[in-house]
Amino acid sequence: MTDRESELLDVAPGEQHDNFLSEISSYLVGLLLALGLTATSFYVASSSLLWGPGIAVGLVVLAIAQMGVHLVFFLHITSGPDNTNNVLALAFGILIVFLIMAGSLWIMANLNANMTLSPELTNLQMQH
Repeated sequence: MTDRESELLDVAPGEQHDNFLSEISSYLVGLLLALGLTATSFYVASSSLLWGPGIAVGLVVLAIAQMGVHLVFFLHITSGPDNTNNVLALAFGILIVFLIMAGSLWIMANLNANMTLSPELTNLQMQH
């Protein structure tokens, strides 16, 4: 392989590729990583490889790795200076999703306490 060919293939994941072969090989690497992480998730969930409570933690770690693969290899989001707006938009989107999830969980956790009758009212209903 010549120096020029190795320069064309030596591109970081998520960066712009100069030729079609380099771009296709980047997508194939991303696809293989995504499939490997998916298969590993199914294996971890269906086997006794991890201790019971550790399965959820293992699946969360694999899900975060899966998101990283998709962001870098398929959405081409990197930390380069030309992708600053993409990274900020991604961070803002993650913040919004986190706030919606936290608010929903907070509402659901307090819903039962706020919707049930107080013991005094329950006793009054039973007496009548």
